Amino acid sequence: MYGVLLLHSAGKEITEENLKKLVQSVGLQPDEAQIKSLISSLEGVNIDEAISQAVSFQAAQSPATQEKKEEKKEEKKEEEMEKKAEEAAAGLSSLFG
Repeated sequence: MYGVLLLHSAGKEITEENLKKLVQSVGLQPDEAQIKSLISSLEGVNIDEAISQAVSFQAAQSPATQEKKEEKKEEKKEEEMEKKAEEAAAGLSSLFG
């Protein structure tokens, strides 16, 4: 799949032959069955559209991740405040005990 993306970004036609050449250029032995399967599965697929959908999917997940980070920060602040209150109470009790 990475080879297909490389060919696409280079503006080359995505064919079995070009993919084989790419795999061979990095010193690997191409698996013709896998290449044929990959090329046939990409038939009729608009790669630019697929990439843009994948990017928009990642962006859609970001706000939820951001909320979780904010919740964790709030929890840490609450825990720190509780610890400080406990320490202050412990300090006061030593005055009377």
